[in-house]
Amino acid sequence: MTRLMSGICAAVAITAGAYAINNFADREGEVSLLDLNLVGAAQAQETTDAAEVDTSTIVDMVQGAEDAPVTLIEYASYTCPHCANFHADAYKKLKADFIDTGKVKFIYREVYFDRFGLWASMVARCGGQEKFFGITDLLFKGQSDWARAGDPNLIVEELKKIGRLAGIETAQLESCMQDATNAQTLVTWYQENATRDDISSTPSFILNGTKMSNQPYADIKALIEAELDG
Repeated sequence: MTRLMSGICAAVAITAGAYAINNFADREGEVSLLDLNLVGAAQAQETTDAAEVDTSTIVDMVQGAEDAPVTLIEYASYTCPHCANFHADAYKKLKADFIDTGKVKFIYREVYFDRFGLWASMVARCGGQEKFFGITDLLFKGQSDWARAGDPNLIVEELKKIGRLAGIETAQLESCMQDATNAQTLVTWYQENATRDDISSTPSFILNGTKMSNQPYADIKALIEAELDG
């Protein structure tokens, strides 16, 4: 993982059936946070050291009992199809079996491979904790539509439609998507998390402090039950 560089960019690669995280670098076809002006964002600083960005304003999005005996953290990207597959199936079983029953505290942390995933995150967070997981569900359900809309402006409009479907007013969505400072803070927050937890692909998971890769739900369930029994 690199630190924030002048003109922060996310490179995208696909390896081993998952999206791999590349270093941030300026490359043709990849867009820096300065390019958030596509959605009306004010200019971000061209050079910002990660240590100078206060990420304490970014809160974890959490489901389940605060005092649950097991904590599961998911690292996922809204533009990752493997993440969409996980949320269409395994996540629903996980929620019914463990999150809703108070056995697992579930924390969702975003990974940013590209500007589109970042914009989706800004929309998901626009409604706060109350709407976050509902919007996340809509983003993954509609991923093949909005993420492949083509022109960046069309992607922005599709993301706004999802936000409005979740009950967020257009003016609020505009404000959220124009917040360049928050965008830069989110990227720094993601970098800090990914570096600390050694996240190199999505979806990835941290189960009671131990990293685990994506796997069939039966295996995830067995690992959680082992933690509960232990």
